[in-house]
Amino acid sequence: MPGTSKGSSVRPPVAITGMGVVTPGGCTPDDLWATLRAGRSTAAELTHIDLSRHRVRIGCRVRGLDDLAGLVPAKDARRMDPFAHYGTLAALAAHRDAGAPTAEDGRTAIVVGNAVGGRATSDLESAHFEESGPAGVNPLMPLMTMPNAAAAQIAMRLGWTGPALTLATTCASGADAIGHALLLLQTGRADLVIAGGCEHTLTPVTLAGFGNLNAVSLRNDRPELASRPFDKDRDGFVMGEGAGFVVLERLDDAKARGAKTYGLVAGYAATADAHHLAMPLPDGAGAAAAMASAIADAGLDPGDIVHVNAHGTSTPHNDRSEAAALTKVFGSAQPPVTAPKSVLGHLIGAAGAVELIATVQAMRRCEVPPTANHEELEPGMDIDVVHGAPRAVRPGPALTNSFGFGGHNSSVVVVPQ
Repeated sequence: MPGTSKGSSVRPPVAITGMGVVTPGGCTPDDLWATLRAGRSTAAELTHIDLSRHRVRIGCRVRGLDDLAGLVPAKDARRMDPFAHYGTLAALAAHRDAGAPTAEDGRTAIVVGNAVGGRATSDLESAHFEESGPAGVNPLMPLMTMPNAAAAQIAMRLGWTGPALTLATTCASGADAIGHALLLLQTGRADLVIAGGCEHTLTPVTLAGFGNLNAVSLRNDRPELASRPFDKDRDGFVMGEGAGFVVLERLDDAKARGAKTYGLVAGYAATADAHHLAMPLPDGAGAAAAMASAIADAGLDPGDIVHVNAHGTSTPHNDRSEAAALTKVFGSAQPPVTAPKSVLGHLIGAAGAVELIATVQAMRRCEVPPTANHEELEPGMDIDVVHGAPRAVRPGPALTNSFGFGGHNSSVVVVPQ
């Protein structure tokens, strides 16, 4: 859905009233912001699993889970794959941050983005099968690996009986979940929505697959320098893990209950390249269409955007395509660009949601965090990448991009409130 024409003000504005994160940059939105603002990568050698035979031995692991202690009992957490555990924690934290709002029975919704489901459990139980045969497989395995496990867990813990949906558009999943939540609220299908994404991909098989795909950096000796979006010496992304969720409700409803608001989700659009399972359109046409349509959906012009949170994976083809798309949309008046994957790694299905929260934090502070490890822009890219130190910007709307394998393009506009 490429979005609607300008004039979206006739639709009810939708506010962000709660935020929750589980990330390599910390497990509170403020810790996440501090990590991004510092502009140093969280990538390190992975020692919790045996990667001695792997080409890729680095990643960005979640830290700070103790900040969310008590939201999910330890006994229950052991019956969840890490992706569902992270998602449930972040969603419950967002709900708590929003003041634990409720709605009439059936007027709630949960929308979760996820790409690979319970990969850690699947790998573990496959090993158990090889060792012990069918009897060695955990009977809970099907319930732990299903991609909708996080949505189900969140619904059960909140007692919400409205739709609990799971979207899978690979690396665009988290952003698409928030975009779908926006549509549910604008069309009156729901009054209160928790939306976001969650992922755990730091498993031996997943790391091997991405390594063999030649999508990830091989800087195993200097992991902190590995992810370098838009830099001429980039060689791929660094895998990460985590979750990000927001509570969304119509602004009038939020005001009526006296809720704080972090900003508005004002525009959303999604497109498909219809080109290749792994490579984006070289000219960035699909990504540009998503960006332009999201901006128009918010009732804005490109010149209104003061900051772009780039997808910025640090892969040669993706960064080149996104830079071309930014040039198509913004021309010579390029807004400051940052790429959080340089710090957090690529959180795959969670990336779009976590980075939307990062974008909201930047917008509220009128400051763009730096892109870690960016030293020299690739020749031919005509974009303004913030690096070295944070940069102050004027108050105004921001755009965040998420582009996924399969040619999925998703863009979301947030505006101050």
